[in-house]
Amino acid sequence: MSNKPAFAVVLSGCGVYDGAEIHEAVLTLLAIDRLGGSYACFAPDAPQHHVINHLTGQESPEKRNILTESARIARGKIEPLSAFDAAQFDALVFPGGFGAAKNLCSFAFDGPDCKVDPDVEKAVISMHAAGKPIGALCIAPALIVRLLKGALVTIGNDPGTAQAIEKMGGTHQVRTHGEVVVDHALKLATSPCYMLDATIGQIAQGAENTIKTLMGMIR
Repeated sequence: MSNKPAFAVVLSGCGVYDGAEIHEAVLTLLAIDRLGGSYACFAPDAPQHHVINHLTGQESPEKRNILTESARIARGKIEPLSAFDAAQFDALVFPGGFGAAKNLCSFAFDGPDCKVDPDVEKAVISMHAAGKPIGALCIAPALIVRLLKGALVTIGNDPGTAQAIEKMGGTHQVRTHGEVVVDHALKLATSPCYMLDATIGQIAQGAENTIKTLMGMIR
């Protein structure tokens, strides 16, 4: 049995426009490994909301599965989120990308009235009930606010998204590259990442600082 802090990383597909943001996902996994943790990847076993051609930005008529697409990032080592067991992990992390707002919840379409995927909700609520920390990057804090009322988060500085977060009962703080907002009461750590115009180096900094913060919360 490893003594490394164990992180569960929830992916939402593969690609910024319809799934997990690949840089954020990979750099989160890298940060966990470099900081002495271990990780396992999960994703809902369900259809993506839609498929976007990342070259043209146009919607494609094809259908794809969230778990199958997420397996591309995880190099095949991934489990359905329905199999997640909070007792096996010390922290839960959600990289961003539109998939977090389209596949893990409906925030991209319904804003503050969004619904959250049942397996995502179960994972977040079970970790929260166990007093274990949760991290979220980019747009992913929106789904956390939908589930944990009164959550203190950041998505950077976008006024419309911040307003939607406040409408859901959350509190938003403006932050920039690499900065992390910590909700000590709810054990949350959030960072803007690609909600800002960012370089890949700035994304690496945001992911690393978020994982460092979560490491500090793990007892």
